[in-house]
Amino acid sequence: MSYNEVELEMASRNTPDSVTEDSQRKSEKPSSSAFKQQKLQAWQPILTAGTVLPSFFIIGLAFIPIGIGLLVSSNKVQEFQLDYTYCLNEKGEECAEVIKKNFRNKCICKIEFNLTEDFERNVFVYYGLTNYYQNHRRYVKSRDDQQLLGKVTDTLSADCKPFAYVENSTYKTPIAPCGAIANSLFNDTITLKLQGNKEVEVPLLNTGIAWPTDTTVKFQNPPGDVSTGEAFTKTAKPLNWDRPVWQLDPSHSENNGYQNEDLIVWMRNAALPTFRKLYRRVDHEKEGFKNHLPKGIYNLIVQYTYPVTSFKGTKRLILSNTTWLGGKNPFLGITYIVVGSICLILSIMFLVIHKKFGKSPHDVMGNITERTPY
Repeated sequence: MSYNEVELEMASRNTPDSVTEDSQRKSEKPSSSAFKQQKLQAWQPILTAGTVLPSFFIIGLAFIPIGIGLLVSSNKVQEFQLDYTYCLNEKGEECAEVIKKNFRNKCICKIEFNLTEDFERNVFVYYGLTNYYQNHRRYVKSRDDQQLLGKVTDTLSADCKPFAYVENSTYKTPIAPCGAIANSLFNDTITLKLQGNKEVEVPLLNTGIAWPTDTTVKFQNPPGDVSTGEAFTKTAKPLNWDRPVWQLDPSHSENNGYQNEDLIVWMRNAALPTFRKLYRRVDHEKEGFKNHLPKGIYNLIVQYTYPVTSFKGTKRLILSNTTWLGGKNPFLGITYIVVGSICLILSIMFLVIHKKFGKSPHDVMGNITERTPY
């Protein structure tokens, strides 16, 4: 190659195109940081018998006492349950069949039961339902949260259909509250009476049964007087209700409208088809019921209006008190005990296997160095 040819080749290498290619290659090169060059410090644990066995053993020793404590606490809860699905009225008819013919029919039934021990305060009254799927997707969505916040509007959420409006030939009236959840509100009336020289009605409170965050934040009444119904003008009651929302509790004007606590408790959907919801609290300030619900013979009187037999469900009354852990629920304690027992059994099994067949890490890795090929 001549001198001129060499010069031409060098000149071609220094053309703008070649310079651009070199700069692109440099820009694509990652920076020399420890993160991008994968030089960060790392720690890789080596699982050996000396680390795994003590871990299983410690978990087992910790979980079993915790589980026993939770189980003992759950067993301290006093609870009584009474199924009244097929209770009879004075004529000997099943109330379930009476309201099946017409759900507007009135049926009152009475069941006698015995409490064999005093229930320590605080005592709560629950109603329980079975085979009732409040967790159904369309049922859960069937509500208008903006309406429940007290915002007045003629346009309701589409999720409320077909329980959104009462339609006439000329106009349609918004339902308050709209949706399937509110329309299916539990409406049995439960009364408890203690027998004795004189039958005494158990004092029950229908306030303080809902979550404070619900009563103060999620549920608010519209502007206007609730007691006279002014706040709910130009609205209609749900189809299955026998009274408007502002008259849900005739005895307490403050416990009406969207802030009625029976409604609020019902609107918090249950996750499982068998559930209980808080109905009342025993008023322990009244004479004869201070600090406890006394043992004795009681009469359960139910104004039976809520149908459940059509979907093979049941209804039950539940009396219960609580501990620091809450209501009666042995599941958590049993889970801790089972997990702790499994960990202890595994630790013993692994220890036996290790003693019989195991090798020390030094025997296995003693000849491995940095220069050992992989």
